[in-house]
Amino acid sequence: MLPEPARSAVSVAHRRGDSNGQPIPAITPSLAALTLADARFPGGGHVHSGGVEEAVARGLVTGVADLASFLHGRLRTAGLVAAAFAAAATVTSAPFALLDAELDARTPSTAQRDASRAQGRAALRAARAAWPSPVLDALVAATSRPHHPLLVGAVIGIDGGSPAAAAHCAAYLAVSGPASAAVRLLGLDPFAVNAAVVALRPVLDAVVAEAAEPCPPELLPAPGAPVLDLMAQAHVRQHQEQVRLFVS
Repeated sequence: MLPEPARSAVSVAHRRGDSNGQPIPAITPSLAALTLADARFPGGGHVHSGGVEEAVARGLVTGVADLASFLHGRLRTAGLVAAAFAAAATVTSAPFALLDAELDARTPSTAQRDASRAQGRAALRAARAAWPSPVLDALVAATSRPHHPLLVGAVIGIDGGSPAAAAHCAAYLAVSGPASAAVRLLGLDPFAVNAAVVALRPVLDAVVAEAAEPCPPELLPAPGAPVLDLMAQAHVRQHQEQVRLFVS
């Protein structure tokens, strides 16, 4: 049981709403969500930059201010999609095959799809060891290389976490990984980068509120991010010609 101050904080967050006045769903505490969001989780996320490496190579991200803008845009697009599908994957008897197809449709870049599935497959091994469940068997039966957001949502659902908890975890991962990659690529001040991630809280709250809203898979959010798609494809080509620090 959460101590009284923590339980009060959760309920207050639900009441106050985000910066647009939209209620923020209560987030059921989940050890799985904390574990999956931990950089030490052996899911292979450390080899993916979320597009930052290509942005750095093109001079689009050169410092903390540029990075903050990049993360904001990524959170509102790719982050929202990941959060919505993670939330949908928490429900009992989630239609994994349909969710997988719908997420594919929202990811036009082959490189982006491959990166998502590579992370999902890598995290699956660790998830099965920690949370053995028929739910993961059902996910693998639908697709042997699940998209990462679906794996995140399924695991948090197994652990008893809410759709909002899954959305929160997936949205946070959409910016925390790229932020960490930027520190490694540019030698940025990690304190300043961490502060930039924390400053995204209002945007994160809005994304979670939208992503956790229940709806049929075909009606889940579908914002586009053409620049991220193009840079992902370019990164694959460059990776074949020269050594890069990250796979994506």
